[in-house]
Amino acid sequence: MTDQLEPVPTDWQQALAIVAHPDDLEYGCSGAVAAWTASGRDVAYLLVTRGEAGIDGVAPEEAAPLRELEQRASAAKVGVHSVDFLDHRDGVIEYGPELRRDLCRAIREHRPGLVITLNHHDSWGPGSWNSADHRAVGRAALDAVGDAGNRWIFPELVEQGYEPWQGVRWVAVAASPHPTHAVDITDVLEHGVASLAAHQTYLEALSDEPAEEHARRIVVESAQQHAARFGGRACVTFELIGAG
Repeated sequence: MTDQLEPVPTDWQQALAIVAHPDDLEYGCSGAVAAWTASGRDVAYLLVTRGEAGIDGVAPEEAAPLRELEQRASAAKVGVHSVDFLDHRDGVIEYGPELRRDLCRAIREHRPGLVITLNHHDSWGPGSWNSADHRAVGRAALDAVGDAGNRWIFPELVEQGYEPWQGVRWVAVAASPHPTHAVDITDVLEHGVASLAAHQTYLEALSDEPAEEHARRIVVESAQQHAARFGGRACVTFELIGAG
């Protein structure tokens, strides 16, 4: 594919990133987050689970607090200090009104101009398949943007003090097989590496490769994958969807 990628718009100040698991943002787009926070923008994270089912050799009740600590440390590496968890069950997240309501509440609370989520499509590309959790959360995030602006959807949230928010201008879908835009991470690539490496327990369970080496290989390879479509620059790509 040779079509050039456009820069992600910067006409926003506050972003909310909504993903299923700890490490989703670090594999997907934490380098872009580092670039945004370095420019003075605010980014908050919302994790739908604590990733408790993500480590085969560690029981969920032990994995959950470990993965939460690693996610908070990882977020701090890219300038994010607001990290919340919803406690849906890892591996079996259900798309539906309950999830949409939770995400709608968060959007109304944070009032972002940009919402970030992970690939909601059925696959990562030809010959692959995306996980049920990613598909459910990505699609619910897209729907929750619309829900957040309509006071008659989930009216109980208004009663709880969460007024409608119609200010989301863009949804940026990370790791999409259909990227349209990108963020230059040349100057912050090391922050992206550090944020993924912070998931040390998880990465060490995946392979014998040291966590930092694994993180560097993944982040560098990803940053170069579409560089030719973005002026030769190391970048994080997104499928940008207008919400206004």
